[in-house]
Amino acid sequence: MIEFKQVSKQYTRDTFALRDITLTVNKGDLIFLAGPSGAGKSTLLKMIAAMERPTSGTLTVSGQDIGKLKNASLPYLRRNLGLIFQEQRLLLDRSVLANVMLPLLVTGATKAEAEKRSRAALDRVGLSEKIAAKPESLSGGEQQRVAIARAIVNRPQIILADEPTANLDRDNANYVLSALQSFHAAGVTCLISTHDEQFLQSANHVVCLERGQIVDRWHKAEASATPEMEGAI
Repeated sequence: MIEFKQVSKQYTRDTFALRDITLTVNKGDLIFLAGPSGAGKSTLLKMIAAMERPTSGTLTVSGQDIGKLKNASLPYLRRNLGLIFQEQRLLLDRSVLANVMLPLLVTGATKAEAEKRSRAALDRVGLSEKIAAKPESLSGGEQQRVAIARAIVNRPQIILADEPTANLDRDNANYVLSALQSFHAAGVTCLISTHDEQFLQSANHVVCLERGQIVDRWHKAEASATPEMEGAI
């Protein structure tokens, strides 16, 4: 689904965010990106979403060349992506339910369908009792779970999560990871960047970055999941 071929991202003559990245992500993979701050994990995820473009090399996502993709085509690319970043960017003047419904309404779903699927997504992350609350009344962990519900409500083929458990306590961090793993079990391809050693110890596929380069990777065979995302939400 995603293929990096000798991809580099250069900002100045001497500043590389990524250098000569070659990486293949197959449908249904769950990959953790590890490495220190500034290693290039966030840039790699942003490039998949075409928030950054390659300086050199080729990056294809679902058959589309990100370097050649026109701006008018970005909404169609991102409809198949669930984006979860440290800054949730929730709308503080709207309810939790309204925040999760928004991506569906933007893509043309009816209000009834958007509400039905949004309630199901919030139930999946354990927030069915918070649908009428405003985001600012929630804890940091609960806000992150709202962001996850919003990211998966469109039933994306790929989830990109950038340090989704940063600054969360262990209970909330475990809840967030469990939610992401359940979407992977439903057949969704997931890339998750993390510093959390506990998650990395139990991971099946880890790619380690340092100074914009892949310095190590390991993969442990796992049973493939076959249920569809539609059945999960």
